[in-house]
Amino acid sequence: MLTSIRGVLAATALTGALIAATPAFADETDPPKDVTITGNVAFVTDYRFRGLSLSGGDMAVQGGINVNHSSGFYVGVWGSNLEQDALDIYGNSEIDVFGGWTGEVTPGLTADVGLLMYVYPSGSFGKGNVLEPYASLSTTMGPVSAKVGMAYAWKQDSLGGDDNLYVYTDLGVAIPETPLSLSAHVGYTSGALSPNLLTAKSTDGGFDYSVGATASVTKNLSVGVSYVGVDGNSINSFSNDAVVGTVKLSF
Repeated sequence: MLTSIRGVLAATALTGALIAATPAFADETDPPKDVTITGNVAFVTDYRFRGLSLSGGDMAVQGGINVNHSSGFYVGVWGSNLEQDALDIYGNSEIDVFGGWTGEVTPGLTADVGLLMYVYPSGSFGKGNVLEPYASLSTTMGPVSAKVGMAYAWKQDSLGGDDNLYVYTDLGVAIPETPLSLSAHVGYTSGALSPNLLTAKSTDGGFDYSVGATASVTKNLSVGVSYVGVDGNSINSFSNDAVVGTVKLSF
């Protein structure tokens, strides 16, 4: 429990530093600028990554900042506290550093391609870090949105000398004339991070899925709840099915 509290405090400090470092935003009446900065802070009851809990079933504090250029190029950073692992490879915090490009490739179809690095600064630095390119295509038709994507991490020492492939699809629908939106997600992992492998069930790939709802409280504040499930042996506070609540502030 002490480790979890330390992790929350560390993530809270990180998020506060990110917010403090963010320049003041321009008034909404100002003309568009080439560079815009967006960010968010969230409290989640469980940090689930591709169906698996990385916070030991405990609350996590998360936050991120994106710097976006009008050309479509962007860079960003996102952080969360973790459950301290026994081997101290990952420590109690995760920082994701990423950059890429997003834009419309054909009318109604948006692409997003980039490279993400998972960094674990409080663990055995370097032993857990992973580089992972990603790509996705998304579209919106009225209140309905859809995305398909993939992320591939080539063979790396931090993955036990193996590689990993993740493919997924997301669906969303905004309920007209209400602050509510519904979402669904299905993903499949093959390789070093397969939930079947990580829960000692088999060496096969495995699915994760979730369904959820989000309500906008204000322009910047939202609350949500989702049901998360994943293949593999059910291990409490790791791979068991869970209901996850979220409170998120965007700025």
